Amino acid sequence: MKKLTLFIILLITASSCVSTKSTLKNVDDNAPDLVLKRDNTFVITQFAKDKKYGYDPDYPVNLFFQNTNSETLNEARFLNALAGPSGEKITFTKLETCCPFPTKRSNMGAGFLNVYELKWDGQKKPVKLYLNIYEKGILMVPMGLRLKQ
Repeated sequence: MKKLTLFIILLITASSCVSTKSTLKNVDDNAPDLVLKRDNTFVITQFAKDKKYGYDPDYPVNLFFQNTNSETLNEARFLNALAGPSGEKITFTKLETCCPFPTKRSNMGAGFLNVYELKWDGQKKPVKLYLNIYEKGILMVPMGLRLKQ
C-alpha cells in the first residue's frame, strides 16, 4: 500500500511539473525516419548550422526511432556515430534527466531530455548534449563535432 501511495504521489508531482505547451523549438513530425547503418549507428548526413542544436534544452537532438522503449540504445546509436572536432574518439556519460515537456509519444503524456557529457583526448572542457527520444527532427551533427570515420 505504501508503494502504491508513493507511486501515485510521484505521478501527480511529475504531471504537475509539465507545462501544457512545449518549449522545444526544433520538433519536426515530418522529418524522415531515422535509418540504421550496419555498425548499428544512425545515418547522419547533415551538420547543424545553429550552435544551439544539441547544446540547448530548447534545441535538443530529437532521436525518436520506432518507439521510446529503446531509450539508451537509440542515444548510443547517435553518440557512437560522432567524433571529436579533429576526429577524436569520444566517450560519453549520462549525467541526468531533466526538462519535462508534453508529448503524445509517452504513456504519461510527458517526455524528458537526457543530458550526456562527451569527452575526448585534448579537450579543455567536456561538452554537454541534450537528447530527446520522444520527438522527431532532422538528425544532424552538432557544431564542433564530426562524424566518426
